[in-house]
Amino acid sequence: MAEAHQAVAFQFTITPEGIDLQLSYQALNQIYLSGVRSWKKRISRIRNRVIKGVYPASPSSWLFVVIAILATMYMRSDPSMGLIAKIQQHLPLSLHYSLSTQGQTMLSALVFSTLLWLSLILALRFCLKLLLSYHRWMFELHGRVSNTTKVWVTLLRLLSSRKPLLYSYQTSLPHLPVPAIKDTLNRYLESVRPLLTEPGFKRMTELANEFECNLGNRLQRYLKLKALWATNYVSDWWEEFIYLRGRGPIMVNSNYYGMDFLYVTPTSLQAARAGNTITALLLYRRKVNREELKPSRVPGTVIPLCAAQCERMFNTTRTPGEETDVLQHWQDSEFVAVYHKGRYFRLWVYQAGRLLSSREIEYQIQRILDDPSPPQPGEEKLGALTAGDRIPWCQMRKQYFSTGVNKKSLDAIERAAFFVTLDDEEQGMRGEDPAGNLDRYAKSLLHGKCYDRWFDKSFSIVIYKNGKSGLNAEHSWADAPTVAHLWEFTLATDAFQLGYTEDGHCKGDVDRSLYYPQRLAWDIPSEVQAQVCTSLAAAQALADDVDCHVFPFREFGKGRIKKLRVSPDAFIQIGLQLAYYRDRGGFCLTYEASMTRLFREGRTETVRSCSNDSCAFVKALEGGETEEQCRRLFKLASERHQNLYRLAMTGDGIDRHLFCLYVVSKYLGVESSFLKEVLSEPWRLSTSQTPVQQMELFDLKNNPEYISLGGGFGPVADDGYGVSYIIVGEDMINFHVSSKYSCSETDSHRFGAQISKALQDIMTLLSADTKTAKGTVKGQSKKLL
Repeated sequence: MAEAHQAVAFQFTITPEGIDLQLSYQALNQIYLSGVRSWKKRISRIRNRVIKGVYPASPSSWLFVVIAILATMYMRSDPSMGLIAKIQQHLPLSLHYSLSTQGQTMLSALVFSTLLWLSLILALRFCLKLLLSYHRWMFELHGRVSNTTKVWVTLLRLLSSRKPLLYSYQTSLPHLPVPAIKDTLNRYLESVRPLLTEPGFKRMTELANEFECNLGNRLQRYLKLKALWATNYVSDWWEEFIYLRGRGPIMVNSNYYGMDFLYVTPTSLQAARAGNTITALLLYRRKVNREELKPSRVPGTVIPLCAAQCERMFNTTRTPGEETDVLQHWQDSEFVAVYHKGRYFRLWVYQAGRLLSSREIEYQIQRILDDPSPPQPGEEKLGALTAGDRIPWCQMRKQYFSTGVNKKSLDAIERAAFFVTLDDEEQGMRGEDPAGNLDRYAKSLLHGKCYDRWFDKSFSIVIYKNGKSGLNAEHSWADAPTVAHLWEFTLATDAFQLGYTEDGHCKGDVDRSLYYPQRLAWDIPSEVQAQVCTSLAAAQALADDVDCHVFPFREFGKGRIKKLRVSPDAFIQIGLQLAYYRDRGGFCLTYEASMTRLFREGRTETVRSCSNDSCAFVKALEGGETEEQCRRLFKLASERHQNLYRLAMTGDGIDRHLFCLYVVSKYLGVESSFLKEVLSEPWRLSTSQTPVQQMELFDLKNNPEYISLGGGFGPVADDGYGVSYIIVGEDMINFHVSSKYSCSETDSHRFGAQISKALQDIMTLLSADTKTAKGTVKGQSKKLL
């Protein structure tokens, strides 16, 4: 163990001749190398702060400005228009005595050059911020770009020509604007129109008008004040009130999961897969720490997205509190926490200042797998505390885990880079029931056995006995696209860069003198064990109620959809409306997650996918209207959905604004029946698209089997569905559907079948129009000939 080895770096014995001091040079060398690594990281952080602090300029541009100023002075010209002379007059008296007149002039010129350089940086940054605040490009029709947008793109490319670091754009990103309250209320009423009866809609309109005329404007003033003061007027309240203040289990209700490749498992050796996966994750962390990752951008553009969520990706845990949880983040960690068969281990991934090779990590993981020691009393199911209600976990943590051996072991888990579970089950699409196995795979990643994941960690990696992998992510610190970016890199690095030997082991050599992974010690009293049983029972009941269904839709993908000149996301969302109507006989409030990372510290906004236009299309299709009429309505619904998505992305969404108005009303101690009713409406259909952000990492032409399954989440409403989907390549869409067995009206498998049929029916409808158009063109060509 590392502590044991470093503790004996100094050994001494007292003899009659004096003190005999013995030094362990190996241990001292490791301490020295660890210190060197630490200082290298500090220097790297300082260098990165300077580089991103002057972006879009460069540090070397200072020298250019200085040389330009000195050159003009040499030519008997004063570029400062007298400012250099003024600076020289105000130099300290000591410099007047110690420097010659020429030296004073040179120093004054350097000061002026530096001030001019800083002013130019601020001006460039201000210009970049103005450019990034322009969003009209998003609303222009494809192929009809205005001259204003063309000039804007040119200027943006010019200012972004230097290679940026991960966080270079942060200070140049615009702040999220507060929409006009009248616009938000109008959009809200429009979104609920298809869901309400005439009397119900009239009543809601009256409530909205009353709110706007009375309390609304008062709350809006406070919100605008916050927007002037805070970096983002939504994100801190969203994180606190939506995530951290929840007192129920975060397992299933909040945490989400990500899956491995669909068809391929790079190796069947559990230790080897763990070795490469852990190595890939740590390489990603190194890129984040050094800011070597390219900033994420809007697909197909040079427009950057906020990277703030990357800051808490590693070395982060959620700790329970009485009223609200707290996110704790540590600067760095040289170990990961590992769980296997009821035992917890601390695995050091650095030795003597270097990252262990994937083969060495595999060797250490195998040691854990081969360890025959049994769990300590109360240790095996201790993780159930993180799966149950938050208040009991908080009380147990304060009373029994704040001192002694329990605190030391809990710190090892919470301060770890991330959590690793070596699962003793086999998962994946295998055997005689591949579809059913995918469902079990999803449930395993979502909740496991309710005690073999540490649900408080920013993310937990799961490595199964047959080499399959996956992750479970805590939601409060970041949204799914950030974790998806990490997981894409991990899968690609594992399979294509690190690779495996012919017999399935990690590549590389092993230093067999590595310290043995450290077993974490616990002293779990009977009171804690009783609470573990209570939390486990509550978590197990929640887990048993989740109905998961995962299925790859192979009939077509975005390739055929784009040929119809339709947005793939709009196509799928309208298909979900059709599927829900057929499944439940009506429409419901629908949540689709959209990002607001065009703004600094932006997170998500809601796209209310159930619109007047989508409902009109569904009713027309189900009501037997003509195909031509259905196609016309579909086009309107598709355009409407795309417009709603653009509004959400550019800060003109509905729900975050209303949410913040509600929070202000609570702080002021005033009640609003309108806001209370809006915020209590259930999202019976909650949907999300997992974006594929790094397709360049996956060569699907030469390796078509390396297709990601994406990930999913639990249902938001007890009587609703949770639907996640990932559009992979040109010919496949993977769906994750969840619901609750306790609701007799929902069934994930039934709804999955409805989704498949709805998508195929819409494709048949739209393809018929394409075939007709082609036939007309051919007929006209024959007439011309």
